[in-house]
Amino acid sequence: MKALVIGAGGVGSAIANIASRRPFITSMVVADRTLSRAQDAVTKVNDPRFSAEEVDASDVNDIRALIRKAAPDIVVNAVDPRFVMPIFLACEEEKVNYMDMAMSLSKPHPEDPFNKPGIKLGDEQFARAENWIKNGNYAVVGMGIEPGMSDIFARYAEDELFSRIDYLAVMDGSNLTVDGYDFAPSFSIWTTIEECLNPPLIWDADRGWYTTEPFSELETFDFPDGIGPVECVNVEHEEAVLIPMKVKAKEVRFKYGLGAQFIETLKTIHTLGMDKKEKVKVGNVEISPRDLLASILPDPATIGNLMHGKTCAGTLVKGLDKAGKPKSVYIYNVVDNEWSMKNYGNQAVVWQTAINPLIAMELIANGTWKPAGVSGPEWFPAQPFLDLIQEYGSSWHIREESTEGITI
Repeated sequence: MKALVIGAGGVGSAIANIASRRPFITSMVVADRTLSRAQDAVTKVNDPRFSAEEVDASDVNDIRALIRKAAPDIVVNAVDPRFVMPIFLACEEEKVNYMDMAMSLSKPHPEDPFNKPGIKLGDEQFARAENWIKNGNYAVVGMGIEPGMSDIFARYAEDELFSRIDYLAVMDGSNLTVDGYDFAPSFSIWTTIEECLNPPLIWDADRGWYTTEPFSELETFDFPDGIGPVECVNVEHEEAVLIPMKVKAKEVRFKYGLGAQFIETLKTIHTLGMDKKEKVKVGNVEISPRDLLASILPDPATIGNLMHGKTCAGTLVKGLDKAGKPKSVYIYNVVDNEWSMKNYGNQAVVWQTAINPLIAMELIANGTWKPAGVSGPEWFPAQPFLDLIQEYGSSWHIREESTEGITI
């Protein structure tokens, strides 16, 4: 498979690093708006299959020109979600396959944002599905860790473990710390703000999709592998869109283990207006407050050596097992930052994200997965993906949970 990866930040450089160890990749072009950053990612892998290019991910025509030059089998979008649609549209117009790890942005309901959804995550992409089918190409969307592996856990739960799913919550938590920083998100601050400060989206089989206030329904969840209890809240995330489209569940939501201090910091950012995307004039310069914030905070790609702890992504499922008895499990993946830094030189969160598009690409390359049109991770059989996780150096586990409150 010939791949073009757009974005050479934390996740993009980790994709190149991991891909260099997989023989199914025949060539990979890593492109970034800053050519030197793409070159750095390629230099690190020291592999003749890899090369660097420059691209403006906001410019459809620039992306199209690079696609024609690179002639890839697939374009992997490894930049933050505001660039999803330019890359997606460029691939559609060039009739080339596409994969991302975060979907097109949502827009809150104009009159009732904390009860009704407006434009949901991914709506702009799924609205163009017929064009992709007509072109004979595929777009696999939301194929990171969350969304991505978490959705595959949901599909596995339905296929192998449950006859009825009453409640499904993707639970994300960590005990990661960064030396010298009280606030240093391990992922793009753009993405962090978008997820945490938008109205959270929830699926209810009777009510359909609805929204709530940010940081609603705080609960403490005990994460495995020594991470321990973390305060989790409702957050807008793609799983609440994707999972109900293919997995029959009465309720689907995403809860993020932010912790009290992180939540208060994000609330302060919102109160001060530092989460705004619109540019403001400061003297003779115009800048988005969110871009200013991103420039002040440490680059997630560079903090691995300062980071300590583990990150956990998993799916909590409650309902009835195949025999009709109450069942509750947490299916999860944990990555230790010390391990990922030692073995790959990538911090835990970006490494945990980056393996998933590559596993999916390998399954497509060998014919196990056969995508068509626009599809999410739960469109495909889960077991082949889960079988490859260990081969990529990671693991997945199932922890039995309390069945209290589950009725037959």
